[in-house]
Amino acid sequence: MNIYDDYLKRIKSAIAADEQTEILSKSIDGIEGRALEESFRNFTGEAHEEKLLPSIQDLAQELGVELNFDQQLGLHPDFAHLKDSDRAEKHYIVSMFVDIKGSTNLFKKYTPETVYIINSTIQQAAIHTYLIFGGYIHRLQGDGLFIYYGGKELSEKEAVHRALRGASVFSYFVKFDLQNLFDAQGIEKIYIRTGIDLGYERDVIWAKAGIGEISEVTTCSLHTSLASKMQSSANSNGIVIGDYVKDNAEAYHNFLSPVCHRTEKDQDRYIFEIPEKKFRYTQYDFHWLPFLKKQDFIATDLNGNLRLKRKVTNTTPRILKNMAPIAERNKPYFGF
Repeated sequence: MNIYDDYLKRIKSAIAADEQTEILSKSIDGIEGRALEESFRNFTGEAHEEKLLPSIQDLAQELGVELNFDQQLGLHPDFAHLKDSDRAEKHYIVSMFVDIKGSTNLFKKYTPETVYIINSTIQQAAIHTYLIFGGYIHRLQGDGLFIYYGGKELSEKEAVHRALRGASVFSYFVKFDLQNLFDAQGIEKIYIRTGIDLGYERDVIWAKAGIGEISEVTTCSLHTSLASKMQSSANSNGIVIGDYVKDNAEAYHNFLSPVCHRTEKDQDRYIFEIPEKKFRYTQYDFHWLPFLKKQDFIATDLNGNLRLKRKVTNTTPRILKNMAPIAERNKPYFGF
């Protein structure tokens, strides 16, 4: 997808510098590492700036989004006041776990500096994507991320909608754009697995976990835990969601199927059961690619690749205004 072009360029530059370093180290004594050091300096000088790269900025503008880079890990803005309190609150939340798999294989081919640039760029692309769709980045866990969608000013349905769109866009990037680049470099497969679940107000406690500054404001909920567990049920670049997400995505039921249909194992239908309470919670594969193709900001090019769709703006009023002085001198044609 063209919105990730600038992220791919960073990764390509790091790989090129790594390859150049290997060539120089074999031919010119004392010069090895210079290309890589320059690439690393350039990356670290830009990577931590609080801004989107230009290619993905187009997506934010298309969706009319102004990003908030003032987020703090472990401190959702709607519940930040609980950091200095012994109180707890109940409120719904959509939890998303994204696990990046296979990145350890990069060390077989590249230096730690190059692996750092590649992993950091992928992580940065993920953060930017989830922020654009209204996510709150709660925690970075090694190669993975834990994201919340929702808050006090958003409905459950809208939070679910945003989570599914953000997860779908990033899954496309990893499955197609990133993998095409890595295939060309002979890199073993890198993929993600995503789990998403919704906990209703009755089921979610928000409170401080930890002590003093060694703490965060987080949720205690079965459905927060199930999101992580569903991630492990997903296939390569797959998204698995829970029953309550399904209940708030009626328009998307055509894009869902129970996980057991894929695995052909009956025990995979339910992600969690309490038999004595007759509680059985189904997990579903979310077929994100056909869903993504239906989004109003997505277009398909002649090669079948997805691209950002540009909205057509009506320029007629401006054109008529510019023509008015000419028409004024030609009164018979000045009919507007």
